[in-house]
Amino acid sequence: MDFPELRIKDLVARVPIIQGGMGVGVSLAGLSSAVANQGGIGVISAAMIGMDEPDVAKNPDEANIRALQKEIRKAREMTPGIIGVNIMVALTNFSDLVKTSIKEGVDIIFSGAGLPFDLPKYLQENSKTRLVPIISSARAARIICKKWLSRFNYLPDGFVVEGPLAGGHLGFKEEQLHDPEFKLENLVKGVIEEVRPFEQEHGALIPVIAAGGIYTGEDICRFLRMGVAGVQLGTRFVATHECDADMAFKQAFIDCKEEDLVIVKSPVGMPGRAMRNKFLDDVEQGKKKPFKCIYHCIATCDYQKSPYCIASALVSAKKGKLHRGFAFAGQTAHRVKELLSVEELIDSLRKEYVQACS
Repeated sequence: MDFPELRIKDLVARVPIIQGGMGVGVSLAGLSSAVANQGGIGVISAAMIGMDEPDVAKNPDEANIRALQKEIRKAREMTPGIIGVNIMVALTNFSDLVKTSIKEGVDIIFSGAGLPFDLPKYLQENSKTRLVPIISSARAARIICKKWLSRFNYLPDGFVVEGPLAGGHLGFKEEQLHDPEFKLENLVKGVIEEVRPFEQEHGALIPVIAAGGIYTGEDICRFLRMGVAGVQLGTRFVATHECDADMAFKQAFIDCKEEDLVIVKSPVGMPGRAMRNKFLDDVEQGKKKPFKCIYHCIATCDYQKSPYCIASALVSAKKGKLHRGFAFAGQTAHRVKELLSVEELIDSLRKEYVQACS
């Protein structure tokens, strides 16, 4: 017995695991290619990807596009496997990043942090890129299916359903995060029911992928038995040798305790789950972290009223300077206890899965 395959249109992953796109700079070519080499789907995060380009302050858009091209090409050299890009709808240069990813022939675009209503319009006649929105409700699935059909005669190639235990920005109001009604199990069932009529009417398959708080092979078994086609894991891939963040960033996950995980109000207007540290304590106490908005990265960011620059904070954290920033993390981060290779991690998930499902 082994993992079942995950099919997204003509793409077949022999391991039904998608590595969540983690920004800023946490999942780039290194991590995504390692996951793809193990048979899963590796994902590059496009958010502020140009942070190390010399002209990022002067030409952020050009710097981000150039860096995205480099990472996709680098990943392609490192793996023959399936590579996706995660592009947040809220990014100011969303359309340029989408166009670049399609031009580079990336396998899948995952897109959340807003509903990607116009995503199919970027596809060309011969585009092979698959489009998978990231959503938090059955209603969002229905709206996207209807909009895409009426405007582009195109159905999503899958949905990632992200529950309230995920790390980073969350598509929920703060009071919904602990409401049992919004548990991932319930959201997933709702989305599967919602897409079924579209599948039947159009003779299509729309795989539903569960995300947020999935940690063990036993969890994977449980969700696949509910009818999902695969799972997305982010937090579990941070403490791997191949993860693209600094070792100090990975160590923060290994040292994390359950009480360190907090919900923060992000400058972009959404709640986010992060690891408490001195930087976030200062912000909570009303201390401002002065900054100039050089990146103009998120359309919804009210930078004039914000106590800190989220782009700078996340870039600093990725580089191991956690005194100048913080790490987003899923609710399971406190269970991470050691640094593994991606191969070791997927092997251990496989063993747990087989044990739980047999």
